[in-house]
Amino acid sequence: MNSFIEELRWRGMLQDMTPEIDDHLKKGMASAYLGFDPTADSLHIGHLVGVMTLLHFQRAGHKPFALVGGATGMIGDPSFKSAERNLLEKSTLDHNIDCLQQQLAKFLNFSGASANKAELVNNYDWISKFSFLDFIRDVGKHITVNYMMSKDSVKRRLEDGNGLSFTEFTYQLIQGYDFYHLWKNENCTVQLGGSDQWGNIVTGTELIRRMGGGSAYALTVPLITKADGTKFGKTESGSVWLDPEKTSPYAFYQFWLNVSDEDASKYIRIFTILDQTKIESLEASHAEAPHLRTLQKEIGKQITTMVHGEKEFEMAVKASEILFGKSSTEDLAGLDERTFLQVFDGVPQVQVNRSEYESLENVLDLFGEMTQGVVFPSKGEARKMIQGGGVSINKEKLGDPNVSPFFQLLQGKYLLVQKGKKNYFIIEVK
Repeated sequence: MNSFIEELRWRGMLQDMTPEIDDHLKKGMASAYLGFDPTADSLHIGHLVGVMTLLHFQRAGHKPFALVGGATGMIGDPSFKSAERNLLEKSTLDHNIDCLQQQLAKFLNFSGASANKAELVNNYDWISKFSFLDFIRDVGKHITVNYMMSKDSVKRRLEDGNGLSFTEFTYQLIQGYDFYHLWKNENCTVQLGGSDQWGNIVTGTELIRRMGGGSAYALTVPLITKADGTKFGKTESGSVWLDPEKTSPYAFYQFWLNVSDEDASKYIRIFTILDQTKIESLEASHAEAPHLRTLQKEIGKQITTMVHGEKEFEMAVKASEILFGKSSTEDLAGLDERTFLQVFDGVPQVQVNRSEYESLENVLDLFGEMTQGVVFPSKGEARKMIQGGGVSINKEKLGDPNVSPFFQLLQGKYLLVQKGKKNYFIIEVK
């Protein structure tokens, strides 16, 4: 099995590291931490790079700490941000932290008796015990203002003319103390993070050297970009979340299914635990028939299963196939309401009265005044298209305009009408 550094290197997940970290990790089990910002009650896919870094660290036999910033979340990291953000109440942060731990447990092993089981820590537990005077006396005296001002993240904010509050300015000092605290109390010798965190991380190694006379190490991973230059993890509707209530498993799977070929080759290394031989085999298959989207489908499978489970992945696949006509009425009926509505998000919908629907004599009447011309402008056009085989309800093709209008209602209240190859309509029976 590859060492942790070797694993990150071939996966394209290695940006910067302090000297001698590889030798340090080869001496035996080490501990490392990576911080998560608890300003929302869910992680999004932008966090997955860090999560996967911790996962590989644990798989290499080392002990990962996931640090949630209960204290620093009340301040806000100014690193490469254009403006100060809103501060959160402790009760909100506590709720967010509980949610994040549940999501992290899908990737990291927090249970069992193994020495390298993951642990979740909250910097509020130690930062809240400091008085202001104690902190500036015991910690602040070790780091000069000149040192803090030299960080790129600080300089950029000042050069942009947006300024930097004292609250934000102290962030790197508090994060640096987090590293010192975990080094001193948990023998945590490595901090991991995104490349934008390098300045904050080395402040921690400097505090460990000055306050404790010890050695510590830093490693950062690249910030993920898309081949077309647009921001990774964003769609027209916003961030892609791990919480299924914020981003449905279907929409989550679709995100990965729709990445470009160039990005797919990069993402399959970063966001899965498939080995190098398997990935290179998939790339070869993809190159032979790019239209089959072999890489995208495998990425979608691996990540959706990790985040949402195999059942939700299978439903997402089934939902995807429905749009391409590779499905049956049974497949359609097997979707839950959330997935069904997500698949057909944006298609025209019309509501009909249940008692009136149940009194219809034939399907042609359904496409008359009852649906207000939404599906067909007239019964005549409906009759003509049905006779031509161009209309289906719930994936059952209609051949006779006089057929019974009573189909199995999806989720007890929906009919899916397909007109031609690509035009869909939803009739809701209320």
